[in-house]
Amino acid sequence: MHTSHSRLPGEVAFMVLIVAFSAFMLWASFNISRFESVSAAGVFPMVCTAAMLVTGLMSLRQSLKSRLVLESGETAWGQFVRKLTPPTLVQFTVLIVAYMLLLEVLGFVVSSYLFLLLSMQVLGSSRVGLNVLVSALVLACIFVIFQTAFSVVLPAGSLVGPYLPEFLK
Repeated sequence: MHTSHSRLPGEVAFMVLIVAFSAFMLWASFNISRFESVSAAGVFPMVCTAAMLVTGLMSLRQSLKSRLVLESGETAWGQFVRKLTPPTLVQFTVLIVAYMLLLEVLGFVVSSYLFLLLSMQVLGSSRVGLNVLVSALVLACIFVIFQTAFSVVLPAGSLVGPYLPEFLK
C-alpha cells in the first residue's frame, strides 16, 4: 500500500545531509579494516552504514517525488522557520545558554534555581508560588545528592560565592 506524502520545507536538504553523512560513515567504516575478511573489525560497521545509505537514498528519492505543500501564502523558508523554531523552543534554548553562561558567575545554586523557576514559566506553568516551592525542593534534592552522595564540588560562582554559607560551597 502506497500513501502519498507531502513534502515538508527543508526535507530534501535534510535527506541530502543524511545521505552524505551515511556515505562518509561507510567510507570511515571501510577504513577500519579495508574489508580484509568477512570477520574483520570493520564489516559490521560497513553493513550498518551501507543500510543507512540505502535507506537514506530511498527516503531522498521519496522526498524528491513528493510535492511541497505550503500553507496560506507562506514561503518555503517562512514555513520551515515557523515549524522548526516554535517560540517555546527558542525561549528554552535561550534559557539553557544563559544557564551555561551564568553557572560560573552566579554558581550552581543561584543559576540552577533561576533556571528551574524560569523554565517552568516558559513551559507553561503560571502558578508562581508553586514554581518557587518546587524549584527550591528540586534544587535542594539535587544539591544534597551531588554534594553528599557523589562528593561533587559544585561551582560557587565568582560573584555570589564569597557570600554563600560554607555548607553551600
